Amino acid sequence: MTDAIRTLPLSAVDIRDDFWTPRLETNRLVTLEHQYDHIKANGCLDNFRRVLGEAGGEFEGPMFVDANAYKWLEAASYVLATEEMPSLRRKVDEVVSLIERTQAEDGYLCTFFMLADQEDRWTNFSRMHELYCAGHLIEAGIAHHRSTGETTLLDVARQFADHIDERFGPGQREIIPGHEEIELALVELFRATGERRYLDLSTCFIDRRGRDPSPLATEFSREWELGSTEDYDEVLQSIEANRDVFLDESGTYDGRFAQDHAPVREQESVEGHAVRATYLYTAVAALLREIADPELFDAVERLWESMVRKRMYVTGGIGSTSEGEALTTDYDLPNETAYAETCAAIGSVRWSQKMFELTGEAKYIDVLERALYNGSLVGVSLDGTRFSYSNPLETQGTYERKEWLYVACCPPNLARTLASLGQHVYAQDADSIYVNLYVGSDIETTVSDHPVRLSQRTEYPWQGDVDVEVSLQAPTEFEVKFRIPDWADGYEMTVNGRSIAADAVDGYAAVRRTFEDGDEISLTFPMTIDVLAAHPDVRADEGHVALQRGPLVYCVESVDNAVPVHHLILGDPESLTASHDESLLEGVTVIEGTATVQRLDEWDDALYRPIDAVGTDQTTVTAIPYYAWNNREQGAMRVWLRLA
Repeated sequence: MTDAIRTLPLSAVDIRDDFWTPRLETNRLVTLEHQYDHIKANGCLDNFRRVLGEAGGEFEGPMFVDANAYKWLEAASYVLATEEMPSLRRKVDEVVSLIERTQAEDGYLCTFFMLADQEDRWTNFSRMHELYCAGHLIEAGIAHHRSTGETTLLDVARQFADHIDERFGPGQREIIPGHEEIELALVELFRATGERRYLDLSTCFIDRRGRDPSPLATEFSREWELGSTEDYDEVLQSIEANRDVFLDESGTYDGRFAQDHAPVREQESVEGHAVRATYLYTAVAALLREIADPELFDAVERLWESMVRKRMYVTGGIGSTSEGEALTTDYDLPNETAYAETCAAIGSVRWSQKMFELTGEAKYIDVLERALYNGSLVGVSLDGTRFSYSNPLETQGTYERKEWLYVACCPPNLARTLASLGQHVYAQDADSIYVNLYVGSDIETTVSDHPVRLSQRTEYPWQGDVDVEVSLQAPTEFEVKFRIPDWADGYEMTVNGRSIAADAVDGYAAVRRTFEDGDEISLTFPMTIDVLAAHPDVRADEGHVALQRGPLVYCVESVDNAVPVHHLILGDPESLTASHDESLLEGVTVIEGTATVQRLDEWDDALYRPIDAVGTDQTTVTAIPYYAWNNREQGAMRVWLRLA
């Protein structure tokens, strides 16, 4: 553990970056508008109006669709923290007012059950999502309050949290959420309000997992029915269709899907539904900022290592199978059938951020960076209007992003991640400023009560040069800690043009001095092309390699290559070169090199031939960043290339 590390508020971070600013602008001006139109057109907002009697028709969408409105509000609130946008503000105010008016007198708020039989509330925790939606409402309320200074949505969130605490808090009915999310939200609500009962409730939900018998297990020993109407037949069918993911082959509840197979302190590997897992362990890491529990810390560190060392794709994606959207076994990382849900990559970003805040170790930001630039950013098209739920590492040409999804958890989740990017770039403790991500930006903060301004300029991720200028009102002693990425093969650092030796400790090269106004620190990482092999037990990648340059993982798309991409055989990694093309995919650095391909015309109608009778030709291979694929014509793609 380290001294308390805190992130800077969004209002203190002004991002001005050639790579990220266009994406944040697209998110702000295009994606949020696009998503608002969809949650309006697809019934999400009308469900609230139906509760109020202001709209007709039946409930629309999956039972957890309320969360889409809450995540959209959170994303919009982050934008409003740094931008004046009257049109967006009006939409936010309208949605906040709608939610406030919908809330029941007792604090309850879930439109699915408010439109069904009231007696069905709080009767199915394994498959219904009342607590999941409550968590997203709480996070939206906190973001809205911090961005606008208003308490309307925060008050709604607190009333719902109080409603939950009265029923399921310490000494009350011992249930747990089937889909984790509220645990983290309650920790953040404690930090926002100082009300200890929210922290205690989060602790209850975490400590109750893995008990025998499980509160969730009892739900599978009885038939669950909605007490109201046949209007919910479709929802009930979908609930029953998902029943088996909670059960083992004998039909017995085993808990792995919901991380309920053992107490968190005893869990050895990250299991089950990938999003649920990352949300739970993010909450555990957040809780450990408030309580001392070495056993719980050892567990969450062990589980993070399980994810990163044995169950994570090279893109930072997690979740190997569509069955249960789940992790499977160690080293089981198929490429074409990879699920790698966008929300799961985002979950790992949040988990790694909380682990860094606990420890101050750069390895957590290394994984955050991988998942952010690759596994998360791939979830939205360059124009900000199409989204992916799963993110395979190989396709035969039938995959494409969608304008919207019936289960639309990923689009607003990605929107809130992009809108809150500034929270990941820097951090601070008592007398140190951490530069975690290399993003062109300015920050204003205080160190030992002295105002400090840092201005970072860089062309990262395309180039490895970073310049940071220090602006001060008076000379001030403090430390600036620069993360040395795990992919970097060395680095050079100068202060005011003079080289300095700064060995990395816990992944950071630190400069401590009495800084003066105008001091400049420069850091250079060589941007080499890394040819990566997978662990020998990853059978899907045996005899294959992946290309990475800086934090970006690359892939080959059929549109860029003259032969089918699965025919490409990388023969000479030394032939690979990188060049930047401003006209391609809004500006990307492309990797090109030589490859070999078997001569198809020699095969005639043969299915098999002796290897010494197979001729080859030389061809060119062109690779682009993985996040940018599927933005042109539809076609095949793969990350892992055959190696000669």
